[in-house]
Amino acid sequence: MRKIKFTQQTISERLSKMLTDFPRLNDIHPFYADLCNTLYDRDHYKLALGQLNTARSLVDQIARDMIRMVKYADSAYRCKCLKRAALGRMCTVLKRQKASLAYLEEVRKHLSRLPSLDPNTRTILMCGLPNVGKSSFMNKITRGNVDVQPYAFTTKSLFVGHCDYKYLRWQVIDTPGILDHSLEQRNTIEMQAIIALAHLTCSVLYFCDPSEQCGYTVEQQCSLFRSIKPLFANKQLIIVVNKVDQLPWDEVQPEKREMIEDLARDANCSIMTMSNISEHGVSAVKAAACEKLLEKRVDARVVGKKVDGVMNRLQVFHPTPRDDIQRQVHIPDSVKQAVADGRIGSADHKPKRSRIGYAATVDDIDNNDGDAAMDGTGQFKTARDLMWENGGPGVWAPDYREQYDLKDRDWRFDAIPEIMDGKNIADFVDPDIEKKLAELEDEEEQLLEELAAQRMGEEPDSDLDSEEEAAVAAIRDRKKIIRNISQANRSENKPVLPRTVRGRAKDKHDRGDRNKDVVKDKMDRLGVDASKMIERGRSLDKTLGRKRGISASRDMEMDENPDDSPGAEISKTQAKKQRRSRSEAAKREASISRGHSRPRDPSQMGLHSDAAIKAAQKLEKQGRRMWEGGAGEGDNRKAVHLVKWMNTGKKRNGTHYCR
Repeated sequence: MRKIKFTQQTISERLSKMLTDFPRLNDIHPFYADLCNTLYDRDHYKLALGQLNTARSLVDQIARDMIRMVKYADSAYRCKCLKRAALGRMCTVLKRQKASLAYLEEVRKHLSRLPSLDPNTRTILMCGLPNVGKSSFMNKITRGNVDVQPYAFTTKSLFVGHCDYKYLRWQVIDTPGILDHSLEQRNTIEMQAIIALAHLTCSVLYFCDPSEQCGYTVEQQCSLFRSIKPLFANKQLIIVVNKVDQLPWDEVQPEKREMIEDLARDANCSIMTMSNISEHGVSAVKAAACEKLLEKRVDARVVGKKVDGVMNRLQVFHPTPRDDIQRQVHIPDSVKQAVADGRIGSADHKPKRSRIGYAATVDDIDNNDGDAAMDGTGQFKTARDLMWENGGPGVWAPDYREQYDLKDRDWRFDAIPEIMDGKNIADFVDPDIEKKLAELEDEEEQLLEELAAQRMGEEPDSDLDSEEEAAVAAIRDRKKIIRNISQANRSENKPVLPRTVRGRAKDKHDRGDRNKDVVKDKMDRLGVDASKMIERGRSLDKTLGRKRGISASRDMEMDENPDDSPGAEISKTQAKKQRRSRSEAAKREASISRGHSRPRDPSQMGLHSDAAIKAAQKLEKQGRRMWEGGAGEGDNRKAVHLVKWMNTGKKRNGTHYCR
């Protein structure tokens, strides 16, 4: 049964993961939905997923039916046969899905190779006939590496690149070439470009080749533009005239140029010239496309409802002159002097880099301020430049004395003496150095003492005497013991004694809490006189002992003189039974620590007689008896009527007596 359940759960989990991981065409962006329809056929895709869903349901149904049959099977052999049948039927269901699984595996591989394309971000899309320069333009403005060849349909799928403009990330899409024929005749490669034009909000660049090196005439290029013109609605369109290095725009035949200009007038767009070889107009085309799309996006947001909430939070203030006095710009003289000295910049607002303090190089130029400038340029050499010019790292190092902050800046590069006026310069730091050193040493000793006291568990600088400290230590030990006892008593995983036996002596080692010596020691520790308490306990014990003695003597008299008891005379056997019953009753009275309650008669136990009690005890004993024999799940014994080798196969002539 567990094997059937495990197999069913494993198959169901794998199929469920496949069904959830594959995208649902109704829940994704329309661009991706139509792209999947073009690449994989929507009907085939949904049919394959539907077959997997049906297979999962069939596996679950088989498992439910077989588990129900196994549950009511009459032997382990029958269970094994049902298990084999269940696993075989599940495998058969999966084998029938071989074609669907193979198709979905190919779809999965192709989906993993598709570029990461965001339909909602800023996008530049290029379209046109094959071999007009779309991929070359993408390689120029992005970090993409699209294959470029001098034949048509080099690009067979959508390629995505990224570029930056005005500190924004832009998405550039290179589409396959489109031929000028009807939509029904277009193949899968061309349909990818049509889907991108139909669903993406982007800036479109339509590439034309007036030199006709692409293999298509200008008339064919214009005809393609008119056929896909409905896809340019609500998009920022630019007609890019490419390969002007081969045929400049001014040298194009007038009728061909007029045809391209008519397209621009009809579509209300602009014409820009460009060359990927000479890079003429590449940056201009990119900037124009980005600017048009930015303006469109800003206008769309202004028209929307969200702009009202933003405009309500904006306030524009227009300063007004307070009088008619004309005030000129004023620069303090100190600032002018600092600029002239080069401390905060030069007159042309370019910072100066001082060469003072750096090791001399062969390329240093002697000038008035001691700075070194690069040959033929207005830039000053950096420390990195000087390092590589003078041997590299480890050979040349800057002189950090230039950064010294001294009273006189001319002292920075002076040699520091070791002895002056007969004294060591390293020792002559401060006249109060010895006093400060002594204070530091005292503070260090105090910190060390406090640390040692903390490690020993003592409090530093205690104001208590030895007796008080001993009392405090005893109190702390007692609190620790009480805490441990409380934690031990807080546990519920222990037997609970009834009140009648609590505190009694258990053995010679545990005298119990009611012992007089234990009570006296505990009270003495608490400072309480326990003599009166002990005397009162002794008097109570004497009274109870006298009562128990009287009752015991009466019982003995009754046992010795059974004839004196009221009623008829009894035999020795009956007297012996009575004595045995009384002794058993005394034993039951003594064993009161076995439970909270002590049932006296059958009525208190919920039974009507002693016979019922014995019957209940017998049933309880039978229920506690360990299981012995019987065919279980792991029992391989076979019943006589199901011995397969005795009842199947061809039988020979004569006897077939079982061995």
